[in-house]
Amino acid sequence: MNAKKAIIKNTLHKNNAHRYGYDFNALVKAHATLKSFVINNPHNQQSTINFSNADAVKALNVALLKKHYQIVQWDFPKGYLCPPIPGRADYIHYLSDLLSDSKIEQQHKITVLDIGAGASCIYPILGVRIYDWHFVASDIDPLSIKTAKVNVTANKNIAKQIHCRLQKNSTDIFHGIIEANEYYHLTMCNPPFHKSLTDAKVGTTRKWKNLGKGNRKTKSAKSIESAEYDKPNSLNFGGQKAELWCQGGELAFIRQMIKESVNYQNQVLWFTCLVSKKDHLSKLKFYLKKAQVKQIKVINMAQGQKTSRFIAWRFTH
Repeated sequence: MNAKKAIIKNTLHKNNAHRYGYDFNALVKAHATLKSFVINNPHNQQSTINFSNADAVKALNVALLKKHYQIVQWDFPKGYLCPPIPGRADYIHYLSDLLSDSKIEQQHKITVLDIGAGASCIYPILGVRIYDWHFVASDIDPLSIKTAKVNVTANKNIAKQIHCRLQKNSTDIFHGIIEANEYYHLTMCNPPFHKSLTDAKVGTTRKWKNLGKGNRKTKSAKSIESAEYDKPNSLNFGGQKAELWCQGGELAFIRQMIKESVNYQNQVLWFTCLVSKKDHLSKLKFYLKKAQVKQIKVINMAQGQKTSRFIAWRFTH
């Protein structure tokens, strides 16, 4: 194994199954379709894929889910987000740490609400397979919910622990999803962070140019491999608006989440949400203090050369 690659992968959570990279021989055995996409990294002659190829990334994801999580069937419509499995698993592992720090016994039934689960339903799938948690997966996109249900019901080892709910009001987050007498140990969310469709297009164009898309000189497999691969290699956003942008962007979305969380403070132990821009944290902490929360935590994570984080809050000590 290349030492530099191991160091990069080691930035993942200590319990992450992917922290030492990918065993492509084993992954190809788990999912034969991946074989046609495997190439040699010109820098170290180790196996990799071209991470700017959406079909290759999807095949890798299917292989990872089959080998590490025993998910036999997983799919999503063309043009929808293709989530990076290692990074998504990291959020789950750090949420587990949050529960442990709160002295929650994980042998008890842990219930989690995923806001904006998407068509891939990736967080609930990983949460069930890694920690045996129970999930409600919500989304405002009917096709995402329909596809998520197909992914869930196709796998008997998760089918009874994930329930998908359509959010019928695009201005609501928890309202219409959290039902009376329900209790959640955690809520989680990967929010839309762009302010408009134009911003989303600009951001995606920039990302794919950085991966060699749109450039005559293709970047090395080494640089491509280190990049996150959570955006499609197409500017056809269509029904994926909710995945990428909302009015006011990430800051406005999380602010609304904080406002609504006040009404569910007795039904949720920890509210959490990913925050893509570090500069937003000071304003979010201000909003949380105005909401009179009792505890705020910012949990830093790292995937390769990228640093990410989520903010967590609760109304009880």
